[in-house]
Amino acid sequence: MVERVLATEAALALIDKLRAIHGDLMFHQSGGCCDGSAPMCYPKGEFRIGGSDVKLGEIGGCEFFMSESQFEYWKHTQLLIDVTPGRGSGFSLEAPEGVRFLTRSRVFTDEEVAELEKAA
Repeated sequence: MVERVLATEAALALIDKLRAIHGDLMFHQSGGCCDGSAPMCYPKGEFRIGGSDVKLGEIGGCEFFMSESQFEYWKHTQLLIDVTPGRGSGFSLEAPEGVRFLTRSRVFTDEEVAELEKAA
């Protein structure tokens, strides 16, 4: 099964480090506020997920969400969560580490889109 969200080894290592400090975590793909459209990492339960949020999957054992309206724009892409040097301007937990999560993406193939539609 094709996954909507994946993470690099660097991102998974940072998730493990943050989990050791903060406990269970979750992600929400920012929709333009708080550091543009960066993935935001929070202690699980500190960011309220609403009825209009879509769960894309999990990375490093952490649920990953996006607003439904933003999902309409991104549903044709697979997200790859990575880490880059520099501090973001949002509230994400990695900020004190001197790095920030970053979303990279690629367009799904026609075959992958068909597989995702069949699974829905």
